[in-house]
Amino acid sequence: MGLGRRLRTLWTLKLGVVVAFALACLAAVWSVQKISLSPLGLTPRALEMATATTHVIVDTPDSTVLDLRQDTYSLEGLMNRAVLLGNVMASTTVQNDIARRAGVPIQLLRIQAPLTPAQAAPPADSENARHTTDILKSTDQYRLDIEANPTVPMLNIIAQTPTSASAAALANAAVTEMQLYIDGLAASQKTPAKDQIRLLTLGKARGAVINKGVDWQVAAVVFLLTFAIGCATVIYVSRVRRGWRQATLSERAAAA
Repeated sequence: MGLGRRLRTLWTLKLGVVVAFALACLAAVWSVQKISLSPLGLTPRALEMATATTHVIVDTPDSTVLDLRQDTYSLEGLMNRAVLLGNVMASTTVQNDIARRAGVPIQLLRIQAPLTPAQAAPPADSENARHTTDILKSTDQYRLDIEANPTVPMLNIIAQTPTSASAAALANAAVTEMQLYIDGLAASQKTPAKDQIRLLTLGKARGAVINKGVDWQVAAVVFLLTFAIGCATVIYVSRVRRGWRQATLSERAAAA
């Protein structure tokens, strides 16, 4: 019964409902598009998120991973070396090279170095440390999460970008630039080939969108919420005006 009365009230307040509908449409468009007044135009917001993953084994030229004659202490040393390489990948120099090769904005790229039991959180002065405000801008950034496997000398490289193509390009660029950095360092220090670390990539990364249709979902939710709030405001204002008129009439009657 209460709902019926409210709907009947809204039916008599068509102008207010039209205004609420217009505001809801504007809010829905604003939620998925950036509105520019000068110059006038719309720019799509980066709401979709895509991800791509690749795996890299840190090995020696004689393949410690596959050679049964190698002891387990060699594998433990390689696991520590994998964590070191993951931290090098997150350094500013390599990070900039990765961004340029992948064709992503350098200022938007964030790389999370591997976390270990000895370092369970990013350093306090790290620019890549996580913050609670990151959730508000996570879909508009380019991220690389580097995870070190705790049992084998392997790095899991997980890229997150607005598109599947850029996610795959970012993950693959991380492996390529890391290998180039190692080769350049070995050449500058004249390290023999038999003593160099090599990276074995387990296939190229392929990107995939993980929240397809999010634009329509966000627009629909924002429209419904805004329209509901607008209609509630129209009813509230109508009641205030009605009460004001009744109070005025009562005062006039009392004065007469």
